[in-house]
Amino acid sequence: MSVIVTDAGFRPATEVQAVTLADVAAHQGALDLAHTDDPELVAPYLAALSLIRVSFPAFNDGRAFTVARRLRMLGYRGELRATGPVIADQYAMARRVGFDAVEIPDELAARQPEDQWKFRADWRQHDYQSRLRA
Repeated sequence: MSVIVTDAGFRPATEVQAVTLADVAAHQGALDLAHTDDPELVAPYLAALSLIRVSFPAFNDGRAFTVARRLRMLGYRGELRATGPVIADQYAMARRVGFDAVEIPDELAARQPEDQWKFRADWRQHDYQSRLRA
């Protein structure tokens, strides 16, 4: 199983029937994207999608951050969820680029408990770029 992390903390993940980019035309509201998929190819379907999950293959591969940002710039307004071994230290960046939640494996949730994630939930407060602009 896995755990969903939001600004409010942990909650158990539920089963989602999502399709991949290759089958996006047959989606039922949910799409799974790889960190290497081109968000432009999803543009015609964005209004009909309620959930897009973008996978992180490893915590040190940040290409999914770029995918998320591009989806938001294309106008996606639904839930955007990072999946995979994202670590608590990356939570603020995930929220800043447009992710609404992070789905992590149970093993990672055990090593990085909820309090470590909630500590970073005030991601707007710790945005150094906005402090520099002020």
